Amino acid sequence: MKKALIFIQIVYIFLFVCGSIFAVGERTISIGGEAGWRKAENRTGITEIRSVRPHPVLLLSSSPAASILGYSAASGVLGNFSSLSESAFDMAVLFDEREPSLFSDSVGHYRVSVPPEIEAVGRTHARAGAGAALFGRGDTSGALTIEPQSRNALFAAGNRFRDFTIEFWLYPLNMESGEQIVTWVASRPLGGNHVVQRISCSASRNRLQWSFINFFTSTNGSSNINIEISGTTPIVPRTWSHHLIRFDASTGMIEYLVDGSGEAIVYATSTGRENSEVYTPLAGNGGVFMLGERFMGLIDEFKLHSVCAGRSSLNRYNLSGGRMETGVIDLGDNSSGVLRVNVSGGRTSVRGLAVQNEFHENRRFRFADDSEMHFFVRASENPYLLNNSRWTAFTPGEAISGVHGRYVQLAVDFYPSADGESTPYLERMQIVYMPGEPPLPPRNLTAIAVDGGVTLRWRHSPVSNTSGYLVYYSTVRGELFGEGALLGSSPIDVGMTNNLLIDGLKNGTLYYFRVAAYERVSGEYSTGEFSAEVTARPLAGLSRNTE
Repeated sequence: MKKALIFIQIVYIFLFVCGSIFAVGERTISIGGEAGWRKAENRTGITEIRSVRPHPVLLLSSSPAASILGYSAASGVLGNFSSLSESAFDMAVLFDEREPSLFSDSVGHYRVSVPPEIEAVGRTHARAGAGAALFGRGDTSGALTIEPQSRNALFAAGNRFRDFTIEFWLYPLNMESGEQIVTWVASRPLGGNHVVQRISCSASRNRLQWSFINFFTSTNGSSNINIEISGTTPIVPRTWSHHLIRFDASTGMIEYLVDGSGEAIVYATSTGRENSEVYTPLAGNGGVFMLGERFMGLIDEFKLHSVCAGRSSLNRYNLSGGRMETGVIDLGDNSSGVLRVNVSGGRTSVRGLAVQNEFHENRRFRFADDSEMHFFVRASENPYLLNNSRWTAFTPGEAISGVHGRYVQLAVDFYPSADGESTPYLERMQIVYMPGEPPLPPRNLTAIAVDGGVTLRWRHSPVSNTSGYLVYYSTVRGELFGEGALLGSSPIDVGMTNNLLIDGLKNGTLYYFRVAAYERVSGEYSTGEFSAEVTARPLAGLSRNTE
C-alpha cells in the first residue's frame, strides 16, 4: 500500500511539473491597451480616440476617410455621374482637435485662423468625429476664417474651375434671421474695374438662403451672373441638420439639399435654363471663407469637394463599415503556433447628449443594434509571403488551430448599427502563441582522422521536426566557418545523413567540428543548438577505411 502511495505521489508531481512547463511555454504579444495602436498600420474608415476607455480605442471614423466611402454615384438629375474612385476633398475642416487653436484643414490646401471667441466641444456634442466648433458671439468678431495657402486649392486666386460641392453640419441655438453661416469674399478685375465676389449662406425665416454674386462667369470672362437659391424646409433650433450645395458644370445646374433631400435647383447659364451657355466659377483675388459670422450654435465637418458629389452618407458612421489590419508581427521563432487571441472592446454611441458605452471581453462581438466586429488571423514563415496566406476567422478567446509561422497578421472588420448611429470599438488584442522549438542537437558526435580527411558520425536528433544537419568545420577553436573541403566551405548541408567523410583536408592540421540540426519550413531555416565540439588531425598513411 505504501509503495502504491509513493507511486501516486510521483505521478502527481510529474504531471504538475509537466503542466507547469506547458503553461510557461505560452507567450503573449499585446496590441492596443497600454501598448498603443502603432501596430495597427492599415486603417480604412477607422480612427483612434481616447474618450471611451482608459486607453485609446479603435472605432469607425465619421471623417474624413469614412466620408470618402460615403459618396454614392450621383442619382436622379445627376444620374450621368459615376462613383468616385479617389478622394476629391479640396478642404476638410473637421473640428476634431481638442483646442480651437489647432483647428485645421486636414487636406492642407487652406490655412485656418480661429479667434478666441470660438470654443471646441467634444464628441458628446459633435455630430461626427471627436468634436465640433461652438460659435457664441453672434457678431463678425467671432468668425473663423479660412484662406488658400496652396495653388492647388480650388478657391486659390485666378482659378477657373468646374464642378464643386460645399457641405457642413449645422446646430443653431435660435436660428434667427440674418445669422450668417458661411461667407466667401474676393475681388476680380472686370472691364477696367474691380468687382466684389461673394458667396453667402444665411438664415432667413428659419431657412437657409444661398447667394452667389459675380462668382459664375462666362467663358471669356466678360460677364457675370448672380444666383440665389433658398431652402424650403425649416431649420429646427437645437437639432443637427446637414446642408449640401453642388454645381454640375456640364449642365450649369446648382442643387441645394438638406438632410439628403433636394430643396431647390437653379441653373448658372446665360438664360437661367438648361441647354444654354454655362457660366463657371472663377476665383478672384484675396478670397477668404468666414464661418459663423453673426451665428450662435455649432458647425461640424465643413468640407469642399472638387466634384459634383453624389449624396454623402448622413449617418454618423458609414454603413459599409471599416477595416483595420496590423503590420507584420514577428513571433520570433519558426513554426510558432497561434493558440488564441484575447480581445476586449465593446460598442459606443451618442444619443442626444448621452454617451452609451458597452464593454465585453472574449466573445462574439455582435450587439443588439447589429453593430459588430469580425476577426481574422494569418501566418507565414516569410514576412513577404503573408499575402499568399489565407485569412482564418476566429472567435476571441477561443482555441485557434492550423495557424503556424513566425510572422503573424491580424485584421478586424468593423460594422456600425443598422441606423449608423453606434460603432463597435476595439480596446486590446492579445496574441497567445506557442513558440516554435528548433530541433535538438545530434548526440554522440565522433571524428575519425583518415588520410586527407575526417569521417564524422553522430546519432540523429531525438525530435521529429528535424529536416537535416549542418556540419561546421574550422582550423581554429571556436570558429565555425572554415574552407578547403571538397564538399565546400563551412557549413555543409548534408541533409538527413549521420555518416559523412569530409575529404580534401590538409594532413597534419588539427580540425574542429560541430554539427547542428535544422528545421526547414517554407524555404526558411531554423537552426538548433550545436553539438559538442570534436577534433581530428588528418595524417598521411592513415587508412581511409573507418569501418
